[in-house]
Amino acid sequence: MKKPPVLAGAAERGLSPFRGRRAAHLLPQARLGGPMPWVIAIMVALTVLAAGGGLALANLADRARGELAGSATVQIVDPDPQSRSQQADAAATLLVQDPAVAGLAIVPPESVADLLEPWLGTDDPEQAVPLPALIDLRLRDGADGATLDRLRSLLADAAPAARIDAQAQWLAPVLDALSALGWMAFGLIGLLAFTSAAAVWLAARNALGGNRDTIEIVHLLGGSDAQIARIFQRSILADAVIGGALGLVIGMAAVWLMGAQFAALDSGLVSSGGLQGSDWLVLALVPVGAVALAVLTARFTVLASLRKML
Repeated sequence: MKKPPVLAGAAERGLSPFRGRRAAHLLPQARLGGPMPWVIAIMVALTVLAAGGGLALANLADRARGELAGSATVQIVDPDPQSRSQQADAAATLLVQDPAVAGLAIVPPESVADLLEPWLGTDDPEQAVPLPALIDLRLRDGADGATLDRLRSLLADAAPAARIDAQAQWLAPVLDALSALGWMAFGLIGLLAFTSAAAVWLAARNALGGNRDTIEIVHLLGGSDAQIARIFQRSILADAVIGGALGLVIGMAAVWLMGAQFAALDSGLVSSGGLQGSDWLVLALVPVGAVALAVLTARFTVLASLRKML
């Protein structure tokens, strides 16, 4: 079998043909002309977007739970406006003196009416349905069941129409749904990582099949599997770096755009789900993980395939 010129020259000098950067040119390599950089770019962009969404949902759920942990609402439902107002004042007087209460605020009736007006469909909601008097409570040790039962007993005589509810209880389904969405986002990251590894595996297998004759010659000349694997690693490394950088730019832009859209809603619950500096750092590390995954997958694939070729 006639040796390729590069291999023959290296053999005559007693050198391993797979040492140095020149060895990388023995196997044809495709950069942006091939599909691998674009596949990695798409996977990195989707991973950054999924990770950004998962981190934002996790931040939103954690902050909401922290803010609602010691919050409770007193509702006084009475059709008589005067009786309702008197019970609200009496309840506030008793609650502010209780050691378990860190602070309270009586919600103005106008604010309650403004909140309910879009649903009641009238300029004067009080005429459509009696609006409850609301008192926001901040408890020192959390809104546990024992504390709420004791406060209900405290208000039983002075404000018989009063009802105390922990805000975390009626918002618990919403927070659980947010947490489930966050875990789904992180699960999607795992699927994307698996897909990326599978794409690299297929690309490495195809490259090995297309260069089988050259690899057999290298084996005859004393080249080791590790030397051959390093060439494929350098090739996939360049593709992964290019694709990872491109995917990071696209993913970061998408995350920033989505964050700006939600911030424009000017909602307290949504705005608490913004990304912090540490979150952006995590997103910036996604391409690093993608490059490492691609290089390791290529190495293990090449080594496993070379053992079968011998």
